[in-house]
Amino acid sequence: MNAPARLGVFGLGLAVVFGAAMGAGHLTGPVGAETKPSAAHGGMEHQGARHGGHASMLPGGLLVSDRGYTLTTVPAATGTFAFRITGPDGRPVTAFDTQHDKRMHLIVVRRDLSGFRHVHPTMDADGTWRVASPLSGPGTYRAFADFKPAGGEPLTLGIDTAVAGDAEPRALPAPATTATVDGYTVTLTGTLVAGRSSRLDLAISRDGRPVTDLQPYLGAYGHLVALRQGDLAYLHVHPDGEPGDGTTRPGPTVTFHAEAPSAGAYRLYLDFQHHGAVHTAEFTAVAKEGR
Repeated sequence: MNAPARLGVFGLGLAVVFGAAMGAGHLTGPVGAETKPSAAHGGMEHQGARHGGHASMLPGGLLVSDRGYTLTTVPAATGTFAFRITGPDGRPVTAFDTQHDKRMHLIVVRRDLSGFRHVHPTMDADGTWRVASPLSGPGTYRAFADFKPAGGEPLTLGIDTAVAGDAEPRALPAPATTATVDGYTVTLTGTLVAGRSSRLDLAISRDGRPVTDLQPYLGAYGHLVALRQGDLAYLHVHPDGEPGDGTTRPGPTVTFHAEAPSAGAYRLYLDFQHHGAVHTAEFTAVAKEGR
């Protein structure tokens, strides 16, 4: 099969998977059972979408528009990714509250859950956010804008964007409890259970020795994103405690509490900082059915 045809088949397959998964996303309900963002982890569990005057909760990242706010990409120079958030009045939003040391978090991943990037764009005066393109090659990507409009509630909006070229889908790696990255080994303890808070402990070591001098990154010793296979429903959680609180240690273990919206496979991405460099360890985890 020639390259254009292969890419076309790939795109059609993604469309079928995405359509089915979106239906599942609407049926499985929220990340949690509340009608407001959970306060269990500092209000960091995102977020319900409200429709028709009642709270019909959805995991974050499934919608391009929510609560009057819309994510749109804008044309940009080669090698640059640009977007805007428009508000309920239809105008670009320029006032954002800082969350985790930044006003905007942009997470990008291919729809097969490869090519994960977490970057922090800068905003022009007109509300356009720009960053060196995090799209790593041909394929269809999901871009998540994680932000808090000034005085508003935290939101995660998602939009698809494509890079032309010959793209072969990658199989999701098998579930595992260890991951290696840049000479570090990260060990995962704990199991996701759908519909309830699950404790996940991630222990970091290097050359067989526990890392006990992690550096704060985005206001914490670790930063975890979880995406559901298929529709890429977005969980964004943060660890117990924070640097400087007198009780939280800088490693080797960073503890998270995450709530999966449904049973099934998820890809977990742990960002941590050591010796001035940020590293990302990736895991596949399967959430069990809750009782």
